[in-house]
Amino acid sequence: MNADELRAAQAPLKERYRESPESAVVTLRAHGRAGEGVTCSVDTGRALVVAGLHPATGGSGQAACSGNMLLDALVACAGVTLTAVATSLGIELRSASLQAEGDLDFRGTLGVSKEAPVGFRNIRLQFTLDTDASEEQLDTLLRLTERYCVVYQTLAHPPALAVTRGRGAA
Repeated sequence: MNADELRAAQAPLKERYRESPESAVVTLRAHGRAGEGVTCSVDTGRALVVAGLHPATGGSGQAACSGNMLLDALVACAGVTLTAVATSLGIELRSASLQAEGDLDFRGTLGVSKEAPVGFRNIRLQFTLDTDASEEQLDTLLRLTERYCVVYQTLAHPPALAVTRGRGAA
C-alpha cells in the first residue's frame, strides 16, 4: 500500500468520524475460557491461544505467557503503526524489526513479597530500521508511532479498569 492508497482508504473514515464523533468509538472484545490445569484459552479471532503460568511461577512453559502476549501486542501494534506512519510520510523502510522487553519481579505475583510489584516494572521497545530516511524523518516517524500506537498509549496512560462478575453457566 502506498501513501495515496492509505489516504484513500482512511479519508472516508476520517470524514465520518469528524461528522459523527460517536461513530469512531468501537468496543473491542476478547473472550477466554478457563481450561484444564491452570490455563485459559483465548480466541483471538485468528487462532486459539492457550495461556498458562510462566515457568517462573510454576508453569511448564508449554502454554503462552500472558505477559509475553502483552509484549507481543505492543510489538504488533507498534509495527503496524510504524508502517502506516512511514507510508503516510513517504518513508521507505527496507526492513523494520521491533523488540519489546519487560522486567517482572515474580515475587509480587506469587505473593512472596508485598513490596514487590505485580506487573511489569519497566518495558523497553526498540526499533531497528533499514532506511535512507534522515535523522529528522526518523525522529518524526518514531514520535508519531508512539503518538498513534493504541497499545503503547494504553500502557503509557492506563485507562480506568473495572472487574465485574457474572453468574450462571459459562
